[in-house]
Amino acid sequence: MIAFFDAGRKKLRLLILTLFALVLAACEPMAIGGLANTGGPKVDTSAPIPVALLVPRGGSASDDLLAQNLENAARLAIRDLDGVKVDLRVYGTAGNAGTAASMASQAVSEGAKIILGPVYGESANAAGVAVASQGVNVLSFSNNTTIAGGNVFVLGPTFASTANRLVGHAKRSGKDRIVILHGQDVAGQLGRNAIQQAITANGATLAGTVDYALSQESVIASVPRVKAAMDSGNANALFLTTSSASALPLYAQMLPEAGIQAPATQFIGLTRWDIPPATLALPGVQGGWFAMPDPGATGVFRQKYSAAYGSDPHPLAGLAFDGIAAIGALAKTGKSSALSGASLTQGAGFRGASGIFRLRKDGTNERGLAIAVIRNKSVVILDPAPKAFGGAGS
Repeated sequence: MIAFFDAGRKKLRLLILTLFALVLAACEPMAIGGLANTGGPKVDTSAPIPVALLVPRGGSASDDLLAQNLENAARLAIRDLDGVKVDLRVYGTAGNAGTAASMASQAVSEGAKIILGPVYGESANAAGVAVASQGVNVLSFSNNTTIAGGNVFVLGPTFASTANRLVGHAKRSGKDRIVILHGQDVAGQLGRNAIQQAITANGATLAGTVDYALSQESVIASVPRVKAAMDSGNANALFLTTSSASALPLYAQMLPEAGIQAPATQFIGLTRWDIPPATLALPGVQGGWFAMPDPGATGVFRQKYSAAYGSDPHPLAGLAFDGIAAIGALAKTGKSSALSGASLTQGAGFRGASGIFRLRKDGTNERGLAIAVIRNKSVVILDPAPKAFGGAGS
């Protein structure tokens, strides 16, 4: 493990390769914005429902692989629908916004009542704009909340949902004076904003913020600033936005060396600290908290997918499963307004590939997440993912 740290010091790759940045880094689109479209086209739930699936087929080899996984997962979800039939129509976007807009328009002209996908933020925004006048809703696979609103919903896991779950748990555990450590890039700033909002919403205290540029020198220089912020703010928790593929390995070594360590300080991660598995061996993350999808639901989905297709699903594949699950659950009500914005944002939510989730009126989503802690280089669930949502949602 020392070699792992040495490699981090010699050549720290501040890459943003998490699930979040796959979408966030793709673009900075202009959002339709506002609250969700409450309407939508009328549907005949007694007949197969025409659903357009927009996937990045025709782009790179990696996009083609993702496209196939998304289609596989959607078809897997269709098999699970009880008494509901879906007419799935697949359109390739090549990961291009212009093509996504064209395919969305074509899909609606060919009868699609709802659009599932596309993946990248710019493409999802373009697709939403293209069909907004027809009132057709778009359940995109993006997690870029800047495009959410109007007729565009994002299914991807959001910083806000993760931050709220973790800060709520921290508050209840007495770790309620929090310093935020974040990168200066778009993902880091959006992560910071989400944590700040969660701190306010949960009645915790923002004890300070420290930023850093995406360079090894800046990361190293930020460590004494973190120590000063922790001391001056009498903080008992440090919330990091960085990932295992970025600055986490270096911080996991340098922060404890600077005297910032458990149990006095609770380390909290906005990203998954169990990916890749080598991260679990970092001394500095032992005792650290992070959020993750319901392990039970995720395991069931992985097993179903592997049994059907002979390989493990892409990390984003479950989003297509979720979209079909939501469409099926709403269609089962038999209402002609099943795919309206009002129906999509009903408070009870849906059960998908990674547990419960619900769509919010601002086009974002909330997911039922588990709180995990790293102990002895292993993941232990501290607080299980909820099985149902309380309240009516928002």
